[in-house]
Amino acid sequence: MAGGVDLPVVDLASPDPRAAAASVRQACVEHGFFYVTNHGVDGALIEAVFAESKGFFDLPMEEKMKLQRRNYRGYTPPYAEKLDASSEFVGDLKESFYIGPIGESDLQNDLNQWPSEECFPSWKETMKLYIATVLDTSKRILSLIALGLDLDAEFFHKIGALDCPSTFLRLLHYPGEVNESDCGNYGASAHSDYGAITLLVTDGTPGLQICREKDRDPQLWEDVHHIDGALIVNIGDLLERWTNCVFRSTLHRVVSVGKERYSVAFFLDPNYDTVVRCIESCCSEADPPRFPPIRSSEYITGRINSTYK
Repeated sequence: MAGGVDLPVVDLASPDPRAAAASVRQACVEHGFFYVTNHGVDGALIEAVFAESKGFFDLPMEEKMKLQRRNYRGYTPPYAEKLDASSEFVGDLKESFYIGPIGESDLQNDLNQWPSEECFPSWKETMKLYIATVLDTSKRILSLIALGLDLDAEFFHKIGALDCPSTFLRLLHYPGEVNESDCGNYGASAHSDYGAITLLVTDGTPGLQICREKDRDPQLWEDVHHIDGALIVNIGDLLERWTNCVFRSTLHRVVSVGKERYSVAFFLDPNYDTVVRCIESCCSEADPPRFPPIRSSEYITGRINSTYK
């Protein structure tokens, strides 16, 4: 049985950004996960995203498969992803829908797949508005992260990481009933996220668990509780590499709880050409860089390719 974990709560409207940055730093060092409140994402917008998401996932499978994943965008059916390569199962139980970066050019927009406006007249605009809003929130969080590392608040902007960043929105649906053959399988098997930070909102259904010590045997898994109105933030692998493991990219998974579960994850990853190398303040002669420099696109593409079989 997993116990619960009390994650820190960071108020993004705090009048003292240095204090907020210190709270973020402590959360990133100790947990790799935290909540944010007063984040600027309207509750009505979140409800609209969930309504549009549920409407799509309620479609017959043959309709959803018309938008099957291309260029990492579109619909992914159950069992098509296996986040934990050591899992004995064919794939994870969840189904999902990916929306990639939305640029100004028609060419970039064309990479995304959208449900028909006839069936979902508000779908595209709702998702675009949510992405723009949560991207702004993500940048505010990254500024606090930079301050927590004793860097300029605009550090990630200044190194180009936020020039046309790689942003992905992922709509997720986890089944309520599980077949006997899937007993022991996970909605999402154990994994860490690949990039900088992830912002997650859920429908309140439990199931998310974290494991703070990756190498512990046996692993200790803790339940992440729902807080109304708060977003859940977690650190990705590239931020762990930037900080030389000062900040932790924490393993997490979603277990089945006998009830349908919906969530929406927003991934903010650096510009594809950003070279991620150890931040000077995070290494020393006694603690040299643990990872060689790597281009963001190279690392993330490698991780994604290992997920899809």
